[in-house]
Amino acid sequence: MNITSFLLYCFIVTFTPGPTNIVILSTVHNTGTKKAMEYTYGATIAFGFLLVISAVLNTILVTIIPKILFVMQIIGSFYMLYLAYQVYKTDTSKPTVNQTGTFMSGFLMQFLNPKVVLFTMTVIPTYIMPYRVSMPTVPISVIAITVIGFLAFITWVLFGALFKEFLQKHQKFVNVLMALFLAYSAIMIWM
Repeated sequence: MNITSFLLYCFIVTFTPGPTNIVILSTVHNTGTKKAMEYTYGATIAFGFLLVISAVLNTILVTIIPKILFVMQIIGSFYMLYLAYQVYKTDTSKPTVNQTGTFMSGFLMQFLNPKVVLFTMTVIPTYIMPYRVSMPTVPISVIAITVIGFLAFITWVLFGALFKEFLQKHQKFVNVLMALFLAYSAIMIWM
């Protein structure tokens, strides 16, 4: 197993902008770090859970992946477009109840996020199982990848917290930019 390639893949996929990272940044911007952390905890637990599912059910999933991927692409695309619309229309000058910064929304987002689903379905069978199928190796790998994902999410929370004043000053521009990133993510699923 090429550890360098494995780590690069994990870091690139988890740290680059994607639906979860963009929602985290938007949540920090609109409702603060505490709500973003709540969302992050839900996203991290679901991320780890998806990795476990991939590791345990990999051989079964191989036969049905095309059907799952197609359904996930449709649901995920529409959900990301919905999130893009929500981010675009957000107005922090009016007090609102924001449901995107909850533990449950972070948890559920992972199951609808094609980037996460594709990553979790491919990383274990591609980088771990062909080389080591022993009992301690697979669970340790799942834990390591989950920690990398958590670090990526925390990085986006910190980025949002550090630049909160700038983000608030340029709120409309930031909301439009985040909405465009989410819409781009939704469109790229089909490319």
